[in-house]
Amino acid sequence: MHERILVIDDDASIQEVVRAYLERDGYTVYSAMSGNEGLDLIHMKQPALIVLDLMLPDVGGVEICTDVRKRSDVPIIMLTSKGTSADRVAGFALGADDYLVKPFSPRELVARIKALLKRSGSGQAPLGQYLTFDGGALKIDTIRHEVLVDSEVCDLTPTEYKLLLTLAQYPGRVYSRYELINRVQGYDFAGYERTVDVHVKNLRRKLETDPARPRYIETVRGVGYRLGIST
Repeated sequence: MHERILVIDDDASIQEVVRAYLERDGYTVYSAMSGNEGLDLIHMKQPALIVLDLMLPDVGGVEICTDVRKRSDVPIIMLTSKGTSADRVAGFALGADDYLVKPFSPRELVARIKALLKRSGSGQAPLGQYLTFDGGALKIDTIRHEVLVDSEVCDLTPTEYKLLLTLAQYPGRVYSRYELINRVQGYDFAGYERTVDVHVKNLRRKLETDPARPRYIETVRGVGYRLGIST
């Protein structure tokens, strides 16, 4: 296995427990006790996944997540003591792929890490390398895990890519929020279903010429979402 996991958290006890559980499952673990140290390790070690505490003594988790998302789609799991639905939505809006409230079960964290790594690196793709829509204006490369709009690569997070791929496998099929969050997260997600709305909003911002009048991801009121452009 030997995937590299970076844990950015200023709580030494959390670092110790998380490291023990991850190393037992074969992961290579790097630890940062501050935001600046975490940013340095992200650059030097190129981790496969980041576990990120929101409350840090110098550079906060919000700033780190925002900075990382400008240049990378590495999966990010946020750790925080704030567990309201509004906090979860805010975390996903920043580009986080998952959200875990303290205190948490180390076993649950490991399970979520495994699920994120599986779907970001080796998720099952439909047959064929390309899915094309809108006369080729929208193209999904299922081998490289890339999405192109008008031949330009879109910088999607793993969650956004998986969400789009799920919708694209059956264009026109309507998916409920509950179905999408469970398909995309890859396990029995106990979070807030409306976080799908945040991911859809982010996708529209990246894919659509006019996000207020989406051509690709359509809302079906009272039900969920569908990909509305045929191949």
